[in-house]
Amino acid sequence: MSEITRVPLQPIGKGSLTRIWIGVILALLIGATAAWSTRYQGLVVETLTAGSGPSPTLGDVVLVNYVGHLAGGKEFDKGSQVAMPVEGVIPGFSKGLQKMQRKGKYRLIIPAAMAYGAQDQKNPSTGEVVIPANSDLTFDVELLDFKSAAEIEQRRQMLQQMQQQMGGAPKGGAAPESMPQP
Repeated sequence: MSEITRVPLQPIGKGSLTRIWIGVILALLIGATAAWSTRYQGLVVETLTAGSGPSPTLGDVVLVNYVGHLAGGKEFDKGSQVAMPVEGVIPGFSKGLQKMQRKGKYRLIIPAAMAYGAQDQKNPSTGEVVIPANSDLTFDVELLDFKSAAEIEQRRQMLQQMQQQMGGAPKGGAAPESMPQP
């Protein structure tokens, strides 16, 4: 006959269970923070003037004023009252737009990996390199307004119907996209 050795279990001390749960929660928070920070790795969004209200989503179209600079300060692009789809720009600009609010002014510091990476960006007319490969970019952006793509399409259709009722389709076959001006 074999003998089974029994080891008595010690009772858990007061507060030990609480410490275990706190440890589990901290581990989950650290993991979630690490996952979030790698998603936005290196992107910096500085608020220069706070905006208000909701932020644009990936499916929205924004109306912005912006100026883009290379790391050395050289301006490579600027635009005033430019409408652009949030998902139609470089990843760092897109992610930055999704952190902005209407009427706010922001500075985006975008690492090369979230911009154009290892590819030179050339002026199509001259062939001159405007943004060298592996360039970090800085944009000063004012978010004037944004609309969903569905809202813009609805307005375009309404304008087209109004123009047809007034006696003729617009030149080019489509109504201009309408974005309210500030």
